[in-house]
Amino acid sequence: MPSHNSHEIAERAERIYEQRFRATLERTNSGQYVAIEPDSGDHFLGGTLTEAGMAARRAHPEKPSFILRIGQKAAVHIGTAQ
Repeated sequence: MPSHNSHEIAERAERIYEQRFRATLERTNSGQYVAIEPDSGDHFLGGTLTEAGMAARRAHPEKPSFILRIGQKAAVHIGTAQ
């Protein structure tokens, strides 16, 4: 069983996103959030980070998931634009 190391979870989820979901989701859901549970490969969309995360938690309460913002380099921006 894989470790629940956060870096490993992120890498696995990002790989799943690239291989299975990126092309479709960036055409149809840009700007929304997607939570990916890397063991199953299940994905959950939400208009907010919280919505996507809660959908993943409801489906897989004992599993960690990783959340990405579709079409963006980062899920959230911290700080001010200069």
